[in-house]
Amino acid sequence: MLSAGKAVKVCIYLSEGSKHHGVPTYSSVLDFLFYRGISGATVLKGIAGFGADHHMHSASVVEISDHLPLKIEFIESREKVNELLGKLEELVGTGMIEVQETTVAKPAQVTKQKKPVPPAHVKMEGKAKMMRIYIGEADRWKDKPLYNALVEAMRANDIAGVTVYRGILGYGAHRRMHKDKTLHLSHDCSIMLSAVDTEDKLRSFLPLVEQMVEEGLVVFSDVDIIKYSYRAMDVDRLEPQSGSASKEPEAQQ
Repeated sequence: MLSAGKAVKVCIYLSEGSKHHGVPTYSSVLDFLFYRGISGATVLKGIAGFGADHHMHSASVVEISDHLPLKIEFIESREKVNELLGKLEELVGTGMIEVQETTVAKPAQVTKQKKPVPPAHVKMEGKAKMMRIYIGEADRWKDKPLYNALVEAMRANDIAGVTVYRGILGYGAHRRMHKDKTLHLSHDCSIMLSAVDTEDKLRSFLPLVEQMVEEGLVVFSDVDIIKYSYRAMDVDRLEPQSGSASKEPEAQQ
């Protein structure tokens, strides 16, 4: 890890098309620096230039050249750079290496991982309620699948967990058979949402369910919470995905 103070900056100049044992030279150099513990390195791509052969290379909209200049930069201590120079010269081949004194005013810091966001329900045990909602896969609410909207609404209203189940065979109030065929993607299969939480929490959410579900069935059951555990997740990973739902707490009727 670099620290503030004296250091050296190394610049390696290559042609984009240069190879080392069949692998792009810049890639071989980066791998070498990475596995030798260099604090960081950057590859910069030029849009025009010429080298020792005095041939002009440039990129245009019509033609993409593979001979454009590349520059690899990294900053390290003098001692570390002296250890690596021999191998770097071998890797670079006909390229050029420049070493210059520099001063690190502020070293880069490792990105701190975000602390897990604890769920609203840290612990729940004992008596609870299970709410099951039976709807059709084709049912919609405000231009989105109803089951997806219900999951989002439950999450927004702090319901402990919900799981969406897709039926393979069933019928409802209209006595019409809904079947999931192997070679046919049906969009009107039966859907069941199962959520477990305290009775007060589910009862307070029920008016929103009645507003969203125009045609369907909602039932409540008594359950005993035997175990309710969770895996802490980063806040960036808590965003819901379309058509998916979190795992509900384990329950026993």
